[in-house]
This record gives sequence, C-alpha cells and structure tokens, in this order.
Amino acid sequence: MPDTVAVHHVIDGPEDAPVVVLANSLGTTLRMWDPQAPELARRFRLLRYDHRGHGGSPVVPGPYTVDDLGADLLALLDGLGIERVSLCGLSLGGMVGMWLGASAPERVDRLVLCCTSAHLPPASLWADRAATVRAGGTAAVAEIAAGRWFTPAFRARRPDVVERTLDELRGIDAEGYAGCAEAIGALDLRPVLGAVRAPTLVIAGADDPATPPVHAEAISDAIPGAKLVVLPGTSHLANLERDAEVTRLILDHLDGADA
Repeated sequence: MPDTVAVHHVIDGPEDAPVVVLANSLGTTLRMWDPQAPELARRFRLLRYDHRGHGGSPVVPGPYTVDDLGADLLALLDGLGIERVSLCGLSLGGMVGMWLGASAPERVDRLVLCCTSAHLPPASLWADRAATVRAGGTAAVAEIAAGRWFTPAFRARRPDVVERTLDELRGIDAEGYAGCAEAIGALDLRPVLGAVRAPTLVIAGADDPATPPVHAEAISDAIPGAKLVVLPGTSHLANLERDAEVTRLILDHLDGADA
C-alpha cells in the first residue's frame, strides 16, 4: 500500500444514512460539489474530500499515481470507520472511483462516473502541464481550463460560476496540481474495469473537449451492466453547467431508479 496523506474532508447529512463520497476534478476543491451537496445531504451521509495537494489537503512532492490517490481515500474511510460507500466522481474523482471499484469492490455500493476517462493519453501532455504549473503556478493554466471546463454559452450566461471556479484553481498548490496531473498521465485503468461490480452510471458532456463522450462509451462498455447518459450542450464540469440535471441523475442512480 502506498504512503497515504490525511486528506481534508467534510461530512454532512444524517449519521445513520448510507454514505456517499463526492470526489472532485483536477484543479478544484470539494466546493465543486456545492450545487449537489444540499440535496444529497438530505438523504445520505455525504462525505466530500480534497485530493492530496488540493484545497485543505496536505501537499507532498509529486508525481502521484491513481494508486496513491485511491489509497488516500481508503485510509480516510478506514479512519472514519466506514466500510461501504457509494461514490460519485468527476474527472480525476471518477478515475479514483474506478480504481476503488476495481481494487476494493467489497467497499463500493454504487458508482457515478462523470466526465472522466480510464486512459487519457498522451502522457507528454500531462508532463508538459505539470511543468507549466511548477514554473508559473496554476494561474498559468486558468484560461485554458475555462475553455475546457465550460461551454461558451455557459461562460456568457454564468460568469460568476466560471470566475469562482477559476479562483479555486488559482488557489491550488502548484506541486499538488502537477503531481495529480502526472497521475492522469500515467493512468490506464482499462485492464481492470471488468472487475467493477457496483452498479455504475456513466455521465458525459456532449461538448466536453477534455474527456469526450468516446471515453465514457469505453467505460460503460467495459463495466458490466453500466449505463451511459450523454448530456447535450455540456462541457467538462457538467455538475456545474447542468447542476439540477446532474443532481437528479445522481439521486436516481443512488436510489436504484435507473435500474
């Protein structure tokens, strides 16, 4: 087991309810899930956390791997005495969710994998991104991120959400961001997706340039029984761009209503 980091987390919702974990994307914090948290916390014990090097979590030197990030989550669950969870992860969070579902299937009830990929080459792109951020901080990639995270229509309609999200990105530690970027560059979960046993919903944004729908299709084809929903006119941070619809999809899946 890799060395783990005691990641920052918050818990909301009824103490006796089933636990749902929300895992965020590269360059964001657990606040990314603010649109979904109130509704989910009414019915579930909601656990949100920051990946190592993000938000309130400690920074350790990179590069990291998805094994590292997954081990951090398992250590968090063990420390809280939580045996089983459902998990909803977006992008990097979805990668951790796939890792958990394949590596510790006995710990996972249900999975929602949003705007994510099991393999996102080329590794050189992520190495270059890491080098850019180590040299110039996360502000150096903020404008590029805005164009990948949100459609032009949403950027025009909700500049407040866009700017708040970019402010969070600018506040992410450079080494934490770079280390997680390198984890994505080294990622290849394709050989283990067949080991996922949790009922899985895969969500994609039709206009997502970061993880296009073909990546979601590959995941849903590989995980037994997985279901796929593609949201039209939606980019990478679908939970912000289509907040109400993504909340409904998550709730329906957690309730088994989409079975």
